[in-house]
Amino acid sequence: MKGQFLWGFIYKPLFRFRKPTLKFLQSPYQLNKDDLIKKSMNIPDHKFDFSPFIHADSTFLVNQQNIQTLRLLQKDFTSDPQNPEKAYKYVRQLNRMQMYEEALQIFKQTDNFRENATIKQHQQLQEQYGIALTNLKSNLYSDKRKSMILPGVIQLLITAAIIYQIFYYFQPNQTKPKNENTQKENTDQGVGRMDRFYNILRNNQSIQEEKNIPTRFNDVLGIDEFKEELEEIVEFLKNPKKYTDSGAKLPKGILLVGPPGTGKTLLARALAGEAGCAFFYKSGSEFDEMFVGVGASRVRDIFKAARAKAPAIIFIDEIDSIGGRRRAQDPGSSRDTINQILTEMDGFKQTESVIVIGATNFEKVLDPALKRPGRFDKMIHVPLPDVKGREQIFSYYLKKIKFDEKKVLPSNLARQTSGFSGADIQNMVNVAILNAIKNERQIAITEDFEFAIDRISMGIGRKNMHVSDKEKLMTAYHEGGHALTSLLTDGAMPLHKVTILPRGGALGFTAMLPEKDQLNYTRKGIIASIDVAMGGRAAEDLFLGKDDITSGCSNDLAKATDLAYMFVKQLGMDDKISLISIQSDRVKTSDQFDYMVDMEVKKILEESYNRVKTLLKTNENKLKELATELVKKETLSAEEIRKLLHIK
Repeated sequence: MKGQFLWGFIYKPLFRFRKPTLKFLQSPYQLNKDDLIKKSMNIPDHKFDFSPFIHADSTFLVNQQNIQTLRLLQKDFTSDPQNPEKAYKYVRQLNRMQMYEEALQIFKQTDNFRENATIKQHQQLQEQYGIALTNLKSNLYSDKRKSMILPGVIQLLITAAIIYQIFYYFQPNQTKPKNENTQKENTDQGVGRMDRFYNILRNNQSIQEEKNIPTRFNDVLGIDEFKEELEEIVEFLKNPKKYTDSGAKLPKGILLVGPPGTGKTLLARALAGEAGCAFFYKSGSEFDEMFVGVGASRVRDIFKAARAKAPAIIFIDEIDSIGGRRRAQDPGSSRDTINQILTEMDGFKQTESVIVIGATNFEKVLDPALKRPGRFDKMIHVPLPDVKGREQIFSYYLKKIKFDEKKVLPSNLARQTSGFSGADIQNMVNVAILNAIKNERQIAITEDFEFAIDRISMGIGRKNMHVSDKEKLMTAYHEGGHALTSLLTDGAMPLHKVTILPRGGALGFTAMLPEKDQLNYTRKGIIASIDVAMGGRAAEDLFLGKDDITSGCSNDLAKATDLAYMFVKQLGMDDKISLISIQSDRVKTSDQFDYMVDMEVKKILEESYNRVKTLLKTNENKLKELATELVKKETLSAEEIRKLLHIK
């Protein structure tokens, strides 16, 4: 057709306009700007040089007047699309405004106006077509080149880094070593590279020194006797010359042993604070690592840092995790850490003015070499605080909260918290004030501390748990049996309160508190404790019948059985088997002896059960009255029970 012959070809994106970075990689289908102009010259029936038109209209401004002119030309062309003169003016205006794509669309969509065009008009239209096509391809080429600059630079940098690393780590030896010194230097270089790689793998932790520790011995409460043991260490650290002139040596290590929460870490920090020396803290587990030798390396690092800051204290918490007993069958790598500690403390390297303090809850698992004099010279057992100690701790923590100073007395709280550690007391005070705020009170009262004791001792109260009336009555008889037996048995621990509210895993419990800390247990007291434990089972048997005895008696029977075996086998208090104490399983006993022990334990339990059952049957009315009151009020104190049952 004429239109097809006139315009020469249909526009297709046949070429890629990205020029490669390296010239020898250039493809024949990748063109630069000059090549593109030459290609445009090969359009059929197109014999014009388009290079003058490429920048001819580059200074043409797009302003309001030009836009208005374009709209008028567009309107004229739309009204008469077969007029080549109007088409020429409209396309020329589009090219001047650099709207090349729109200009090409006119040539693609309209063919009718070309039939009536003269030769001059054909030339003008073909000229505008060439301008639009050439400039459009040039713009595409320029945009593509700009978009590839940043990715090309990034790719080049990454390639250079990879090549550098390859040449750095895998550079071959240029010449063979001529002598032993050259060979040793090459070996050292290889070892250095391996050390750098090993340091990355082991994730070495920095050794940080704690400075200006504010803790003092006055902050350590409830263990005054053990603070005195550390005062001479403080004096030695402050004035070492006073001791060294007389030939005295500084202790190498102090081992703090005791239950969790008794203040072992607090003692170590107070010692460093009083002495005013450097303090390095590490947990035993921080020395362990999956790579062999890392633990020993960290031991060397911390001792090196401590010697540089001497006098200094190194505190290793939970030292049993790395200082356990060594066995011959253990692999050598598993003993590297403890061997390094032994060497640093008292090996060929003598440590001056550096004290190692270790803390553990399991003193028996430590290696004997670690506990010998010259390493851990002093072993201090830090026990749970007694009544006086708990009273001091309560006084310290109560100052930090608002509470009813008239009714909440530290002495009463100390008596109610037998077996509590310092950490338990701190937690209890915090739970009490939180409960007060929960109930919209600004100060903690007695009920809040009662709640805190029950919360810590027995667990969370289950207020939403549905308990039927029958189960409440069964629990009331069970707990009433314990309470009444405790009140009526000579030598039993004083009753504190009884409740049938579910808490933790129990449907109810009976709380008994000693008037003071019990350091020794008498024969009468142990038998009385067994009787109190049997009170719940005996009460269910009497008032509910054997068929309705509940599983809640299992814990009571287990406790009574343990007490009976301790009474017979360990304490030697039984009449038939006396003066024999079996404290551990390492002592082998005969089957006949074990049978005798079992029979004596059974006899003690049966006698206790029958005695308690007779006691409760004699006081049947009191037990019924107590159970009925418990169902109504759910919780009764010892004073309320005594008043209810008329017991002095």
